[in-house]
Amino acid sequence: MEHPELDWNALLWAGGWLAAVLVLFATGLRLPLQTGLAGWRGRAYSAGVILIAFGAAVLANVALHLHDVHFDLTREKVYTPSGAAMRAIDEVSREVTVTYFYRSQDPAGRRARDLLAIMARRNPLLKVVAVDPDRDPRLAREKAIQIYNAAVVEAEGRRVLVQGTDETEIAIGIQRALRGRAITACFLEGHGELPMDNFEYHTHLESGAGHSHDDASSQVVEMPGHGAGRLRRALEAQGYEARKLILATEGDVPAACTLLIAANPRTTFLPAESAALRAYLRRGGSALLLLDLGFVLEPGLARLVAELGVRPEQDVVVDPLSHYSTNPEIVAVTGYDPHPVTRSVSLTFYPGVRSITLLPPASDLRVTPLLLSSRDSYTRPVKPVASHKVEPDSTGEKDAASPPVSGARVLGVAVEGRLDRDAEPMRAIVVGDSDFASNSFFPYMANSDLLLSVARWLAREERTTAVAARVPVPPLIALTGRQSNAVFFMVVVAMPLLVIALGFVVWWRWR
Repeated sequence: MEHPELDWNALLWAGGWLAAVLVLFATGLRLPLQTGLAGWRGRAYSAGVILIAFGAAVLANVALHLHDVHFDLTREKVYTPSGAAMRAIDEVSREVTVTYFYRSQDPAGRRARDLLAIMARRNPLLKVVAVDPDRDPRLAREKAIQIYNAAVVEAEGRRVLVQGTDETEIAIGIQRALRGRAITACFLEGHGELPMDNFEYHTHLESGAGHSHDDASSQVVEMPGHGAGRLRRALEAQGYEARKLILATEGDVPAACTLLIAANPRTTFLPAESAALRAYLRRGGSALLLLDLGFVLEPGLARLVAELGVRPEQDVVVDPLSHYSTNPEIVAVTGYDPHPVTRSVSLTFYPGVRSITLLPPASDLRVTPLLLSSRDSYTRPVKPVASHKVEPDSTGEKDAASPPVSGARVLGVAVEGRLDRDAEPMRAIVVGDSDFASNSFFPYMANSDLLLSVARWLAREERTTAVAARVPVPPLIALTGRQSNAVFFMVVVAMPLLVIALGFVVWWRWR
């Protein structure tokens, strides 16, 4: 977890305080107890020494209190709030009160109390009150709290209850209390998308015995066990509301949908659904379109996506240079161009991702490529999934026998602006993969960071710090293909050769 850097200014104040105490102590040792002064001169000398010592001690402690420094010598920084939580506290611009109820015999509760105290010293607008309800039940009754390790966050008449000892969740609760509007994420369903109610996952440690996410999976209409429940829970932890949306029955995207998520549709949209999506974007909506391998776009949806400046291709990106584990069809992205979505994102990976071709967008739209494969990547054609009848697409006719052409491929873009002159400003993210958002891949590397950053950008909340709640996952070390090869060379080749070389040197010297 990221932790804030050491505050050198506060550390200098602490060093100055320690130096002042040492000087005061050394001066006290050197001052003569018997000065030989008689009468009022002797009493004035004693009173002056006491006043000077007392004043120096008071000033030193006031200076130390105003420039508090916190030392955490544990390797995991257990007693230090995360960097994201501290940045969220720095952004607090209105008064917030956190009342934390804990049991004094519980070490985790005491740790959370201490972390909240550190956060409160960071920003004077944050008021923290820590209460053991066993010792002070009155406040617990007033707040209607009957459980331990619960934080009541109150700001401007709004109240948010956070249960737990994680300071990041409390920081998210503070952001929720300060947010003046409701944000609803609508998960599109009805075309075999990743269901938001599915929380099943697998760790993908089964190697060759498991299923595939590459081009062989493009014909699979439904992927059992691949839901988007973890993404939904992560959004709910941010204070977003989540709901299903079936466009075929509702006919239109409700105005309450702050952002629309289409995660892995497998069957073709109806023309009316494509029209509803267009109308939603014209009204200033935000959409996350995760269009996986093989999905065939209905002509109306294809025209809408083309106006957004992109065309998803019927191919899979193969990246022999930058990939996750040993599979070159699980493309890893380690570098990003500057954009609010990717400014704090590190390595992400995409199992079976299709390439995206950039087109001239509609007049007032700005298209920014977010995700690119390496320069050694190439594409291979895939067959579309079973779909309703669609118009022939000449762009999907590729010669499978033609040699691949290497070069960086666009995997995802951000679009912002107006669809036409009379439309409201909209935002959209289009990615040629959805597996990275599924339960099985969401928590790993920076996939969750990217998706939460995408959601915040679509909800127009990119100016606030992203504080992600922890998603429990089994311990795992994930390496790219290059890193795996380096480890293999060091362990299997270099180290045995070094031992043999050292043995030869010893034999040579003692023969």
